[in-house]
Amino acid sequence: MWPMTTLLLLLLLSQAGSTARPQPVKTPQPAFFTSPYTLEEMKGKQAVMETTLGTVVLQLLPETAPNHVAHFMTLARDGGYTGTIFHRVVRNGIIQGGDPITRDPARVKEYGSGGMNRLRAESRTERHTSGAVTAITFAGNEDSAGSQFMICIGDQPAFDGQYTVFARVVEGLEVVQAISAADADAEGVPRNRIAITNVTIRDTPPEPFVNETVGELASISAILETTMGDIELQMLPDKAPVTVRRFLQMVAAGVYDGMGVHRVAANFVIQTGALYHRSQPLLASQQRLVSNLPPEFTDTPNEPGVVSMARGDDPGSGSTSFFICIGSCSALTGKYTVFARVTGGMDVVNAMAAVPVNGEAPVTPILVKTVRTGKR
Repeated sequence: MWPMTTLLLLLLLSQAGSTARPQPVKTPQPAFFTSPYTLEEMKGKQAVMETTLGTVVLQLLPETAPNHVAHFMTLARDGGYTGTIFHRVVRNGIIQGGDPITRDPARVKEYGSGGMNRLRAESRTERHTSGAVTAITFAGNEDSAGSQFMICIGDQPAFDGQYTVFARVVEGLEVVQAISAADADAEGVPRNRIAITNVTIRDTPPEPFVNETVGELASISAILETTMGDIELQMLPDKAPVTVRRFLQMVAAGVYDGMGVHRVAANFVIQTGALYHRSQPLLASQQRLVSNLPPEFTDTPNEPGVVSMARGDDPGSGSTSFFICIGSCSALTGKYTVFARVTGGMDVVNAMAAVPVNGEAPVTPILVKTVRTGKR
C-alpha cells in the first residue's frame, strides 16, 4: 500500500496535461526534437536555475538521456524557461514547472498542457531519489515529454520506470523544499507566482580539495556553525591526509549541514556527523562522497580539543561521524584517526559538554547548522 502522499502524486501526474481541466484544442504535433549537440559537448554540464525563492543547481545527465538534456539546454540558452512558473506543488513531494503557458496568468486553467509532445522516450533506469529531475509525459504516451519537468523532494520509488530522469539537484534542495511548501489551491497551483527568472548552462566546477598539497590543506580551517556558537577546526593533513581531504570535500558538498550533535559523554567526547542524525537525506551528489575511510592511526594524543573520526569495530569503518575530546581520552590514542584540532570556540565545546543529557543524548537538540571552510 502506497502512502497517501504518493497516491496524490500519482493522481496529479496521471493528469499531467489537464489537472482535471478541459484539454486545449488539439493542434498538429510538431516534429520531435533532435539534439544539436554531441554527447561530448553535453558532458560535465550544470544548469543554474534562478527562481524568485532562490537558486537551484542541476547536474545534467546526458549519458542517461542525451536528447532530453539537449532539449533542456537548448530551451535554457534560448530563454525558454525565463518567466515560467512552478504550476504544481505537493508539500515535501514534488514541484512541477517548465510550461510556457504559465507566463500568462490569465490562462491558469491551461497550466500543465503546454510545451509537450517534443521528445521521444529515453532511458528510464535512473531512480527517482531525492533531487531527481524528471520529464513529465501525458498519461499513456511515453513519447509526449517536452519542456515540463518535476523535481522530487524526497524519494519517489513509485515513479521509477515511468519517467525519464535527466538531471539531479546538487545545490539548492532547500529551495525546492520551500517551493513545495508554498500555499496552493486544491489542485496544487501556488496562490502566489513562483517564477523561474533565468537558467544558465555552465561547466561543472572542478572538484574541491583534490589537488591541494599537504601544506595547502594545512592552511584550511573548518568552521562549524552550531546552535550554541561557532567552533573552528585546524586540519592536520600531516597526520591523516586521506581523511582530511575527504572531510573537506564533504564539508564543501554540505554533507554536515543540518547535522545533530547526537552524543555528549561526560568528561569524554561530544560526537556529531552520523547521517541518521541529519535533518534531511543526502543528495546523490553528496552520497557519492560517503564511503569507509582507511585507518590513519598515529601516536597523536587524544586530549581535549583533538578531533578524530568515529568508527565501529572494523578499523576501516570510519566515514562521516567524528568526535571532539572533552576530557580523558588517552585510551583512544592510536586507535582512531586524529585529523583536526579545535583552535577556536573551545568555550562552545565546553558548553556543549555541560548540557543536560538523557543517557548520552542532549535533552535539548544541538544542531550543526552548516560547516564552511576558511584560510588560516
